[in-house]
Amino acid sequence: AMNRVQLLGRVGQDPIMRQVEGKNPVTIFSLATNEMWRTGDSEEGQGGDISQKTTWHRISVFRPGLRDVTYQYVRKGSRIFVEGKLDYGEYTDKNNVRRQATTIIA
Repeated sequence: AMNRVQLLGRVGQDPIMRQVEGKNPVTIFSLATNEMWRTGDSEEGQGGDISQKTTWHRISVFRPGLRDVTYQYVRKGSRIFVEGKLDYGEYTDKNNVRRQATTIIA
């Protein structure tokens, strides 16, 4: 079995470090990746419009050394490469609604 993700993108905002009671701290930030493609029916790449889609990913860093370095040095707008695994979690929001939370454990 394999669960591995590689992302190259730009950081959306300065990372935050969150301390959950009874657990180790975690550094969290968002990463944007862009996909570009040409629309239109031209195979030669002439004409048509270029479309772009931005996807936002939530990155969580638990590993102590990496967590601290990420918090100290990663900044909004940084272009970084992230490797990790996908984690599909659930949490309860402030209105007591169960929500899905997908994160990359870096």
